[in-house]
Amino acid sequence: MTNMKDYKYLWEAPNLTNTLKNDGVVVMPTDTLYGIVGQALNSSVVQRIYKLRKRNPKKPCIILVGDVNELEKFKIKLSNKQKEIVEKYFFSPTSVILDCPDESFAYLHRGTKTLAFRLPASPVLRDLLLKTGPLVAPSANTEALPPSKNILEAKKYFGDSVDLYMDGGVVSGKASRVIRLQSDGSISIIRE
Repeated sequence: MTNMKDYKYLWEAPNLTNTLKNDGVVVMPTDTLYGIVGQALNSSVVQRIYKLRKRNPKKPCIILVGDVNELEKFKIKLSNKQKEIVEKYFFSPTSVILDCPDESFAYLHRGTKTLAFRLPASPVLRDLLLKTGPLVAPSANTEALPPSKNILEAKKYFGDSVDLYMDGGVVSGKASRVIRLQSDGSISIIRE
């Protein structure tokens, strides 16, 4: 578990919602770490984030969702058994990898035909996600370098190339646990 606090004052900020809804890229605290976030359903926003992070183009990003029903936007339909398991892990700092064979989401799954989703425990962050839509949310750093713990570190990585910085002070969380959920309901731990 992380010791993240609820950034209600940031997540309810109108400029944050507007920037994200208008396809901006934002550095902000998430439920785990500072993330560099943007619209998951907009391929140009996702490409921009990959370019800013110098991210390995074969490596998918975690997607934050505000509700389990948001998975339908990615044409993902869960079995009853999968829903039970997802609901067990959602609302915690755990990202769940699910099958997503639809090629229209290749810009997200990067050929893996899977996507990782996290439903944050914070109701305020979930409300933001329901207003903005699902957000890709890799950590706020360039590939293979340490995640930003504060806005000054994030600005060293990204400078003026993002649309908005939301300063939540020092963030001392850690990356989410990642599990793989198979269609038969079996799970494997990818990252503890």
